[in-house]
Amino acid sequence: MSQLSDAYREMATQTSFNVANKVLPMANMPESLVAAYQGLLAELLQDKDASFSQAWQALPASAQQLMPQAQFHGFYIANAWLQLSRVAQEISEQADTEEAINEKEYDGIFSRLAQQSLKECVRKLKKARTDRSMLNSFKQVMAP
Repeated sequence: MSQLSDAYREMATQTSFNVANKVLPMANMPESLVAAYQGLLAELLQDKDASFSQAWQALPASAQQLMPQAQFHGFYIANAWLQLSRVAQEISEQADTEEAINEKEYDGIFSRLAQQSLKECVRKLKKARTDRSMLNSFKQVMAP
């Protein structure tokens, strides 16, 4: 993705925080998880593979008009964080030790989850064009 403006970064970051905070209170998270969240935020904002940019450009204009791109970007990042957190919890519950976790093959899981999250977010935004309750849910979850 090309250089993002400070306003874009701020809106995406705030939206992501608002959405994630509704499910996982950020103030109660250990520092290591906050650092992981911030790393994910930075990586998905960079959009090195342009998957977010391409998905946004492929959306119908009627879907793009429902919210600013930066706000949708933040929603996507929060959704990816929540999915990653859920999977990490499942992995840690299944494995007895950190060594057992390291022995399993989880290579590429982040990329798959991010792509899955993006597809899910795009689907929801498209649906929100005709489903007022879905649009209202978007607005509610993104509000501070």
